[in-house]
Parts: sequence; structure tokens; C-alpha cells
Amino acid sequence: MTRLFSALRGKTVLVTGGTGSFGNALIDSLEGHDVNVAVYSRDEKKQHEMYLGKKNPNVSYVIGDIRDREKLASAMRGCDLVFHAAALKHVPVGEQFPEEVIATNVLGTKNVLDMAEFVGVEKVINISTDKAVEPVNAYGMTKALAEKLVTARSGQTQFVNLRYGNVLGSRGSVVPLFLDQISSAKPLTVTHEQMTRFLMPLAHAVLLVDKCVRDGANGDLFVIRSPAATVDTVIQALELHYGRSLTRKTIGIRPGEKMHEVLLTSEEERRAQTQTEGMVTFSRIPRKEAHINDFFEGDPASMPPAFTSEIAQRMDARATLALMHEAKLLA
Repeated sequence: MTRLFSALRGKTVLVTGGTGSFGNALIDSLEGHDVNVAVYSRDEKKQHEMYLGKKNPNVSYVIGDIRDREKLASAMRGCDLVFHAAALKHVPVGEQFPEEVIATNVLGTKNVLDMAEFVGVEKVINISTDKAVEPVNAYGMTKALAEKLVTARSGQTQFVNLRYGNVLGSRGSVVPLFLDQISSAKPLTVTHEQMTRFLMPLAHAVLLVDKCVRDGANGDLFVIRSPAATVDTVIQALELHYGRSLTRKTIGIRPGEKMHEVLLTSEEERRAQTQTEGMVTFSRIPRKEAHINDFFEGDPASMPPAFTSEIAQRMDARATLALMHEAKLLA
């Protein structure tokens, strides 16, 4: 984390969607260091709660929507870096209102990139998701397009994608849902017990921010190679914690959901430069120009498989429980 702080020391950064999980984790990591953070979001209630909870003199707050280009430009003036985390993320809502997801996740992202370049921001890091890979729902499709917007840019401002899988404890994820159901003495609603998901504490994503800030070049994609677990394993971990069996209710796979998530396509995996720093294993995929030989050189039969939650390192119940404790989800 020291290098993260040295990379950002003396900088001013703006976080779109800064009242969300990523913004909170980043601000907590930077507390006490010489970094000014502007939280940009449209949720005044969460901004007020952050202000009361953090009392950090280096954090300022701006009410604004990424659909508003003029407000973005005003908020970004004087900023060195922008972390773009604002998005409409709820998969079922996205299936019902795809036009709203497009307006925020695609057109809003373009606004962020345009205005960052217009005011002279040094670097923009776009926070993406495994659902952008081989997408099957409106949320994933819009995040895939947002990644393409980032990759296609070139100029004085550098644009980098950071992609990772499910964050334990984030809004809409399964563990907080299960914990709420347990506290309310309700059965756990299970889509499919053998469904797999990547799992990671948000602190791992914040660690990789340093790499993106220091080394990310125009069009680079950084991907955290998380371990995975089945829904059944997640429930077993909670049963270990509570020391009792938990009632389950199967509800079936919902519209827009996959049995297994994908973090890297086969083509990305072939070009991935993979390493481990600290506790995080990640891949860097540099941008390729859109020439067919860049994508199909070599024997297509030898292409590696996509990196999915089905083939990733599989955690057992005890390892999953340890990760929940690391993410501070359990008392």
C-alpha cells in the first residue's frame, strides 16, 4: 500500500460514484496521506452519511450526475486522476429498463472520458466487471461498451480499464442478502447451488489501483484473477460461522444471470501478462490495434480457454469463511 500512497501523494483525484463500495474503500485507504479526493455522485444522502462517518478534511463532495457534461467538467478541473466507478449495476432492473442503463453506463462513461480529456486530467481508470465479458444482460453489455470506449481513446489523457469479479459485501451481492435473510429468520433464496462466482474483498481491487496509476498505459486492461466458490459453498461457510444448518429455498436462475462468470476471454487470456504482487494475482492485457493478424496469429486450436469461475481456483467453505472475515462482513 505504500507504493499506492506514493503514486498518489500530492494528487487530487475525483471518484465518480464515489459513495459506492469502491469510493469508500479508496478513501479509507488514503486517510492520513497527502491526497485530495472529490466524491462525485448524485446521492446526497450517502454523501452526507460519508461526511459524518469519515470526517476527513482531504475529502470534498460534489452532487452531480455523469449524464451532466458541464457539471463533470466543472468538478474535474484541477484533478490529476479520475476513478470512474459510477454505474447502474442492478441486473434485474437493467433488464427492465435497459435505456436507463445505456444512458448512464455507456453515454455517461463517454461524458466522463470527454470531459476528462477536455480539462486535461492525466489519467482515467474505469472500474469494470466480469459481467462485461461475454455479456448476457443489459448491465454487462453496457459495461462491455464502456470498456471499448476506454480502450479506443488516445491522446494526452491516459485511459485504463480495471476489471474484477464479485466483491464480497458490495451492493446487490449474495452475502449481504443471505445475512439479511438470516437475521430475519427467512430461508436463503438460492438460484442454483452449483452456480459459481468469483469472490474477493474490495481491498484487493484497491491494491491494484496502484499498478494502474503507476504503470497503466493508454488502452491497458488490468484484471484481478480471483478465486471462486459455488453458492452451496458460500452457504456452507455461513453455516460454519453460525454453527447450524440454514434453510434454503430454490428460486431458479433469474433473467440475465449466468451459471458461471467470465473474467477473461480466450483471446485476452492468450495475450495476458500475469503476475502476483502482494496478495493479488492479476493480468495486464495491452491494447492491440484492430488488425486481424493481431488477434489470430498462431494456431487457433492452441488457444487457451477463457478464464471462468468454473475453472478458477475453487475455495472450500473454510477458505470462503476466511475471506468473509477479511472483508469484515461477519462480527
